[in-house]
Amino acid sequence: MPVQYVIEEWDFRELTLKMRPPVFIPRPETEELVGLVMEELRTRGPAQDSPASLRFLEVGCGSGAVSLSLLHHCPQCHAVAVDRSSEALDLTRENAERLGVLERLQIVQLDVLLDADSVLCQCGSVDFIVSNPPYVFAEDLPLLEPEILWYEDQRSLDGGEGGMDVIKQILCIGTRALKKNGKIFLEVDPRHPLMIQEWLRSQSDHGLEYRETHRDFTGRSRFCVLQKTAPEC
Repeated sequence: MPVQYVIEEWDFRELTLKMRPPVFIPRPETEELVGLVMEELRTRGPAQDSPASLRFLEVGCGSGAVSLSLLHHCPQCHAVAVDRSSEALDLTRENAERLGVLERLQIVQLDVLLDADSVLCQCGSVDFIVSNPPYVFAEDLPLLEPEILWYEDQRSLDGGEGGMDVIKQILCIGTRALKKNGKIFLEVDPRHPLMIQEWLRSQSDHGLEYRETHRDFTGRSRFCVLQKTAPEC
């Protein structure tokens, strides 16, 4: 059993989060994803709206690590955290209560692959979307460590053929939910940055531009940043 489940907690950036199976255990790369978003928040210019209106959507919240870390460091932020797993949402809620940020967090049980319209109804317009989605290629799942396959929810890992099922849905949600100039921050497989750019070129009227690829601490292409350039729908 992973040590995080044995001791029932784990550190994520400056936070200590409760952990229990089968909720996905956040990895060090996801701490870098949060750092990427926080750097964007630090460098963005003065918002026209009230700071209290800064709002984001996280798809696949798991233990809540990403949303809770951002809410902890950015008191002007409010979040909508979506996951299809009731175990994940219960753990996110518990961690949010312990950290004192639950009043700024809306927790929603939805499967983005089945009900994207409900996601849009729940979140409304958002300033940015952040996600560490299921991105493991279906054919690569058997190659994962046995401990991962035995204890962690495989739905939080399996991205389908090519690992792009949830990623493509997030991009489609972004075309409708993001405010103009809003951004999408994704953690992905190193093969995905080129695949995402190819997918965007194959689509029409999505209003998204691929902005950047960032490498993780191992030098792999791990993070994608996209931006909404068209007006809000």
